[in-house]
Amino acid sequence: MSSTRILILGALLDGPLNGYGVRRRLEQMGTDQWASVAFGSIYHGLSKMAEEGLLEVVEAGKGGKVVYEITEHGRTEFQRLLVHAWHEINPIIDPFQVALTFMDRLGKQEILEALRNRKLRLRTFVETFEHMLGAKQRYGAPPHIDENLRLTRAMFQVQLDWVEHAIGEVEADKLP
Repeated sequence: MSSTRILILGALLDGPLNGYGVRRRLEQMGTDQWASVAFGSIYHGLSKMAEEGLLEVVEAGKGGKVVYEITEHGRTEFQRLLVHAWHEINPIIDPFQVALTFMDRLGKQEILEALRNRKLRLRTFVETFEHMLGAKQRYGAPPHIDENLRLTRAMFQVQLDWVEHAIGEVEADKLP
């Protein structure tokens, strides 16, 4: 299932938009902070979903600007994907976990340096998300959108807690 597909269809629920309009709507929802959407893939997704009958072109203007509208079939598909996403559980694939698998191939000082650097970066992320949540009005997005920011902040906090623990384990020669 494609998260990008749900986001594009969802962005069009309130009315027709061109690719730039879809991107702006997704930015208003803060998807650049919690979703892995390559904004270039929006245009490809729009044309593909139009071919599939999920969207229809309602205006093709000068300069290649195309305005899309969600079809009834698209609304049904959005609903199906949305309900499925609420029940689906997938592991979050993080390249750090791949690197962690081979931590025994690095020296103690390299590991400690990397973990301390990661700790600083994670702390910055946690603080940034905390700041974002503290802002009362964010780009006109509805309040429930902040839940994605809270969830992302919590995931960074869990990683930060783990890194702080791992530093102690490496220093005590318990890892790797």
